[in-house]
Amino acid sequence: MQSWLVAWIGATDHECSESKRGSDLGPIATALLGKKRYDRIYLLTNYDFDRSKRYCTWLETTSGYDQSVVDLYSVDLISPIDYADIYTQVSSNLQQAGLPRNDVDLTFHVSPGTPAMAAIWIILSKTRFPAKLIQTSREKGLESVDFFFDLAGDFLPEYLHRSGERVKRLVDAVQPASPEFGKIIHQSQVVADQVSLARRIAAYDVPVLILGETGTGKELFAEAIHAASSRVAQPFIAVNCGAFTAELASSELFGHKKGAFTGATADRKGHFLEASGGTLFLDEVGDLPLDTQVRLLRALQAHEITPLGQSKPVQINTRIVAATHRDLAADVACGRFREDLFHRLAVGILQLPPLRERTGDVELLAQHFLESINADSAGKPEAQYKSIGQSAKHFLLTHPWPGNVRELYHTLLRAAIWSTMTEITEQDIRAAMLPVTRTQSPGQPDVIGSNFALQARLDELARGFIEQALRQSGQRKTVAANLLGFSNHQTLGNWMKRLGMSGDLPIN
Repeated sequence: MQSWLVAWIGATDHECSESKRGSDLGPIATALLGKKRYDRIYLLTNYDFDRSKRYCTWLETTSGYDQSVVDLYSVDLISPIDYADIYTQVSSNLQQAGLPRNDVDLTFHVSPGTPAMAAIWIILSKTRFPAKLIQTSREKGLESVDFFFDLAGDFLPEYLHRSGERVKRLVDAVQPASPEFGKIIHQSQVVADQVSLARRIAAYDVPVLILGETGTGKELFAEAIHAASSRVAQPFIAVNCGAFTAELASSELFGHKKGAFTGATADRKGHFLEASGGTLFLDEVGDLPLDTQVRLLRALQAHEITPLGQSKPVQINTRIVAATHRDLAADVACGRFREDLFHRLAVGILQLPPLRERTGDVELLAQHFLESINADSAGKPEAQYKSIGQSAKHFLLTHPWPGNVRELYHTLLRAAIWSTMTEITEQDIRAAMLPVTRTQSPGQPDVIGSNFALQARLDELARGFIEQALRQSGQRKTVAANLLGFSNHQTLGNWMKRLGMSGDLPIN
């Protein structure tokens, strides 16, 4: 009887082989170092094939398994989170390998890859390809996985098309997530941490403040929080506070009575009452004028609002999820944003990372977006199925994307439209980039008030750059000092001491 291990190569496996995860070995190598020995290692990849081949070479050195027993197969998926396509592709691949076979004892490794890939391994192990299941983690190492149910494999493709998220809830060991969280495409740990936190926050009926640069997906998180909350059956109303004029901001949010001001020709409910029982998403809340901030604070404290032109307050039952790209703490310091309102909003806080800090997500998002673009253009005159060439992929992975996920999507959309060939090249991507000049730094006040303190703002800026350099350097003073242009680590230490920052860090 032969023993085969079958697994996807995941992002963590690749990163471990590329020395990006310290001493971690990754799920596959960890499994191969266990007590059980396998006669064949059957690996699937939807990454660049050459990169995965390099991984297999590293795996031989790390695990002691000769490459002659390692088989690598490239799988071209519509999306790494498309349940039906994963099911079809994996089933076809295993069938071509002559499986199932009476003389082969199969083991599926569920840890590498996306949750959708793990779900399909579980389904296949209980239906068409009977197999043992294993998983690995940093905390517990190698473990077996047991599921005590059977599924009708012949009906799965159609079923998965209709109800991919419901299947995931049936087979996934983790707590079921709202389908809305499935729209947050990611494989990076920094986003996974924020998704996990958002799911916990969703269960508590408290205000939420989402911080992050423009284009990082703040509204997507707000929608997911609403969908995962007890208010899901009630309205979700999204408004952009930056679009309000100072004169009409209070009217837009809290409503008005006919004749309350010039131009008020009819009663208006306002967004708070429109979202009654549900969630009101206040995007760019930092742009609200101060008088409207006072009214918003009252609404959060007393759960009531008073429409303009009306003396009697109205009780409300509306959850607030606010978001901003601004540095609200700095705005509080300079008097542009009320401190008491800041603390009222900042009960559940999410800090969404910029795309440049989301390791492994750019390629995943780019492929997902391009598949969506191809699907939308299918059947239209002159439409071509587009793919991303290697030069374009390299550019996408090395560009900083100051506009984050939104910029990535629209750049790919323009490149797909403008490109005359089926393969998008680096030149196509560069041609599709928009020249953007930042005229105002994040958190820069629109107006300098009487309480503005230039030195305090400069110190705040210095702290931010020092913290970033320390993160990039792994908290090593000498490396951080070089990044900041200091001649030695003592200079950095003096700056940190003056700014009130902890300097108890390793030097090298």
